[in-house]
Amino acid sequence: MPELRDKILMCPPTHFSVDYVINPWMAGQKGSLNEGRAQKQWETLRDALGEHAEIVLIDPQPDLPDMVFTANAGVVYGDKAIASHFMPHERRPEEPHFKKWFRDNGFELLNLDEKIGFEGAGDCLLDRGGKWLWTGYGFRTEIEAHAEIQKFFDIEVVSIRLTDSRFYHIDTCFCPLNGGFLMYHPPAFDFDSRIAIESRIPSHKRIVVDTMDAGNFACNAVNIGDMVFLNKASDPLKARLMLAGFKVREINLSEFLKAGGSAKCLTLKLTEPVKA
Repeated sequence: MPELRDKILMCPPTHFSVDYVINPWMAGQKGSLNEGRAQKQWETLRDALGEHAEIVLIDPQPDLPDMVFTANAGVVYGDKAIASHFMPHERRPEEPHFKKWFRDNGFELLNLDEKIGFEGAGDCLLDRGGKWLWTGYGFRTEIEAHAEIQKFFDIEVVSIRLTDSRFYHIDTCFCPLNGGFLMYHPPAFDFDSRIAIESRIPSHKRIVVDTMDAGNFACNAVNIGDMVFLNKASDPLKARLMLAGFKVREINLSEFLKAGGSAKCLTLKLTEPVKA
């Protein structure tokens, strides 16, 4: 049987702007956004991903500038989804739109306690080798969410703690890749989390990302098959990825970096088959 084509949820940047500061990347960026350039960059990413996956769109909503970052809509596993409950109050008005989309598209939705902060696939990533979810905490997702995620999805959750506010979601510094590879920036995590990562991912499958590449959001990548789509990567990082069997495609997403997001933040994978 042919492999099922991935589906990815995206939101057009019609209302995208940098009007407030909820992460360090946004500081000083108010008024600096080139909206036309942002639109073109988003379309380039959409079209590039569309060559390898089916792109599904959610309608953008006025006064919700960060809705473009659909990775934070929630997280999907099989036909179940957990919608986000944002820590920053500025993003909470996005929640009913994402919840409605999940319900309208046939997902069973967990009614997560609204006292618990959880920010979707920004902080909850399926390992591509083992049967577990890497789940972050420290800035935007609270560890109280982890037990709820494990119970609802019936899959092991491995908790990893972020310690650098520039990397406020794990998808800014951590990217599981097909074949059980992992691209990550170790300084973003505490000691125990690095031990947890190293004990599960063998050294030959760990692709360490340095400070410069991490600052260019190289870890905030979208992996489909053997393709890795990202904003920018150094020659050594591209070589390491190619040695692991991946093809790298750089797509300039400079306008979205001003809001602290890149390729992965702009996408939510909707086809996550349940592991046997």
